[in-house]
Amino acid sequence: MNTQSNNEIASLRKPEMVLIDVDGTLVDSVPDLAYCVDEMMKQIGMPPYGEDKVREWVGNGVERLVRRALIGQLDGEPDEALFEKAYPVFMELYAENTSKRSMLYPGVREGLDYLKATGYKMGCVTNKAAQFTLPLLKDLGVHDYFSIVISGDTLERKKPDPMPLLHAAEFFGVKPENALMLGDSTSDVKAARAAGFQIICMTYGYNHGKDIREEHPDAVMDSMTELRDLLEPGQKGAA
Repeated sequence: MNTQSNNEIASLRKPEMVLIDVDGTLVDSVPDLAYCVDEMMKQIGMPPYGEDKVREWVGNGVERLVRRALIGQLDGEPDEALFEKAYPVFMELYAENTSKRSMLYPGVREGLDYLKATGYKMGCVTNKAAQFTLPLLKDLGVHDYFSIVISGDTLERKKPDPMPLLHAAEFFGVKPENALMLGDSTSDVKAARAAGFQIICMTYGYNHGKDIREEHPDAVMDSMTELRDLLEPGQKGAA
């Protein structure tokens, strides 16, 4: 168990609402994304990368992923004509391969069941476009846990902007200080801090190879089965 110190755990306020990220938090979507990146690269006459390399680039939406793949690195911009050629290829591939290889992380369903049984208001906030988010959540059997799903193209802005989180808080009628975000990346931490939410991060997610503890979330956990210990520190045992 990789939760932080007892003092930090005790400082968590029990929320009324929990928002959860998708890629790197609920779902390991890299196998599908990497397949689509590699097939795209082949179709435009460039060499593929393999799953390990693509894993370093995931976490800011598929457009950013495609741009990173075209230049082979995290930062920078490809030739725009090359991007305009490659992006539709990727989108077509990913529409057919949204959930064929992706899977829930261990402990996710148990964590969701615990939150549902305890009566938390639950929403999903992701930078993934709705056309991919909704089928993925449905195919993996977790869509119905959430009363609201806010995708990367639902609003004018997406994480790390606080708008999606504040939109969900307004939807549920919950004050930001009574809300909690579960995420895995710097983007999630920045959005939560800007919105006035508490933030718990997963140790296993997509943060471009950096330890998420460096961003100082309120707590970290290896599995969503640890939620009970974090939210009810006097109660022992996983969901």
